[in-house]
Amino acid sequence: MHSFTTDEGLALVYPWVRGEVLYHPTRSRHGGRATPGSPMARFRALPIVRIQAALESVLSAHLAVEQAGLVAVDFYDGCMLYDFGEHRMTLCDLDEYRPGPFTLQADRLPGSTRYMAPEEFSRGSLIDIRTTVFNLGRALRLLLDAGDDETRWRGTPAQLAVIERATAPEPERRWPSVRSLTDAWHAAA
Repeated sequence: MHSFTTDEGLALVYPWVRGEVLYHPTRSRHGGRATPGSPMARFRALPIVRIQAALESVLSAHLAVEQAGLVAVDFYDGCMLYDFGEHRMTLCDLDEYRPGPFTLQADRLPGSTRYMAPEEFSRGSLIDIRTTVFNLGRALRLLLDAGDDETRWRGTPAQLAVIERATAPEPERRWPSVRSLTDAWHAAA
């Protein structure tokens, strides 16, 4: 809705929406995702159809990100608000998204290691839409599993195969775009 600059950088103002952050890193350290009653545990317990609809929102938003020529930086479950009453996923805290591709000039990008691609940890790496594909693959994997240990997959084998390609360690082995990932995800559903 609005942005302004502070002494510490750019501040973004989003419209107010109802929902709970799936994971709040400063409030939920060490296993907070799996704690019974936590937003993530409640989300993972939803019927598959509800989770699939929420994942569709995440993918759809990133189709727009791709169309705008941006790549995801610092995307993780702390950027996802879920309204349990309306069954609606909203993304927030997307201020790190950057025009891409770009070369990483730091030792690593900001973000949750659970979602980050290998190239996000290496100065001089190319960060491009395939990095976003990896981030989305991790989101699909983590949100469609019943727990943090990634041993209770709730999706189909075909969906898991799509995720495995999306999260290949080598960028050239991943889906080449968010559009191709999304198309493969839809075909696997």
